[in-house]
Amino acid sequence: QVQPVESGGGLVQPGGSLRLSCAASISMRSINAMAWYRQAPGEQRELVARITSGGTTNYADSVKGRFTISRDNAKNTVYLQMNSLKPEDTAVYYCNTDTRWGITWGQGTQVTVSS
Repeated sequence: QVQPVESGGGLVQPGGSLRLSCAASISMRSINAMAWYRQAPGEQRELVARITSGGTTNYADSVKGRFTISRDNAKNTVYLQMNSLKPEDTAVYYCNTDTRWGITWGQGTQVTVSS
């Protein structure tokens, strides 16, 4: 299965916003769920947000109220809108797809929050 492709990372000041995109290589109809994870240096990878094929979402407590996950089925793409960014949000953000064939990870995109 071809990896999903993340984009949209970069450098942003505290309080700023970024929108990450994750383009799946297969139809959303074949995907049970898509999720965003992040991994900071020296830390374990952690779940940030997840959206199921039925539209159910869940978020890490640390991002609730600031981040929003959404999807565009026509574009086979999931987005992560990140607002009110904090330095502690700095990490490599990874997208994955959960299908009947298993979980496939993207290469990741760097998000750096710094003044």
